[in-house]
Amino acid sequence: MKKPVSHMLRSLLPVSLGFALSLGGALSGAWAQQEGRDPVIPVPSPRDPVAQKLKPVQQGEITKGNKPSINDAVRSGGGLNLLERMGAPLPDLPPEKTYKGAVDEAYGAYQRGLYLTAMNLALPKAQAGDPAAQTLVAEVMQNGLGVKRDRKGAAFWYGQAAEKGDPAAMFKYSLILLDGELVTRDTAKSEELMRKAADRGNAQAQFNYAQALVAGAPGTKGLKAALPYYEKAAAQGVVDAQYAVSQLYLNLEDIDAAKKAEARQWLTRAASAGYDTAQFDLAMWYLDGTVGDQNLEEGFRWMRRAAEGGHVAAQNRLAHLYINALGTRPDPIEATKWYLLSRQAGLKDELLDDFYDGLTDEQQKAGQEAAGRHRAL
Repeated sequence: MKKPVSHMLRSLLPVSLGFALSLGGALSGAWAQQEGRDPVIPVPSPRDPVAQKLKPVQQGEITKGNKPSINDAVRSGGGLNLLERMGAPLPDLPPEKTYKGAVDEAYGAYQRGLYLTAMNLALPKAQAGDPAAQTLVAEVMQNGLGVKRDRKGAAFWYGQAAEKGDPAAMFKYSLILLDGELVTRDTAKSEELMRKAADRGNAQAQFNYAQALVAGAPGTKGLKAALPYYEKAAAQGVVDAQYAVSQLYLNLEDIDAAKKAEARQWLTRAASAGYDTAQFDLAMWYLDGTVGDQNLEEGFRWMRRAAEGGHVAAQNRLAHLYINALGTRPDPIEATKWYLLSRQAGLKDELLDDFYDGLTDEQQKAGQEAAGRHRAL
């Protein structure tokens, strides 16, 4: 019979976040901030020209930089790639499809960083009532891109575009209405615009509207109402939404068995994007065999990744894994290192205190030096 590792570790910490009725610290609040992660700028269509770059919704960035081509993917001595070494010809590029839609020159200039040109091209269209141009003008003014920053002017143009149904502007203006600094605060209108933007496919609005539903109806009712919006945002790559979906699939009653079986997949996507809380939870799921097979080695790998990223609970658990040789070989020096790091961060653990007291002076010194090297990184 499989024995849960959380019991084997005899840890004083809870296994996960107690998510079922509260969404946890990273997901609390109506329009939730996502733990300081930089926002992703999604690739908009010509009719939705503005990259989503306004806090508090910040989409966790999954990929950075350009993806390598197949020629760059596997290089070895002599410069031959894998396909060439196999003697196979490189595949032909698919034929490019002819674009027959309208060309948005203003947004093209914006994409290339020619912000003043973008402003000059977009402003006449904005004044003529084009909502995409209005949103682009608002974005340039909001961030001071090539022009003097003008938040009040940006709020005006966001409001104009929102009234015409531009999803990006509806999302931005809902935040402005909620804040109440630049316009008269109107929480009802803010929530209405957020819902409409979410229903029209804006990923950040979908996540934040889900947060509003949870805040408005704490408990199972709010979580079930929010789940469809979390799912939509998760499918569009919002990392916090992916984490939320994983927790709701696991904890909510009456969840379809097929969805419950996908919980670990969503948690893995959030963890792979660098969300340390998801990495910690995924480690525990592997160690305990939650929603899938138990895999101590994978549990150790994800725990170490979270610990190296500064997750204090993961640092504590990693020390236990090294002591008990769970998913790795026993290593008292590494155990000491992670124990000292977590203790310095304020996490007390009497079992690890006893472990440390039982070490030799040489082992304690080596662990202290290892912890010092990690702090210096």
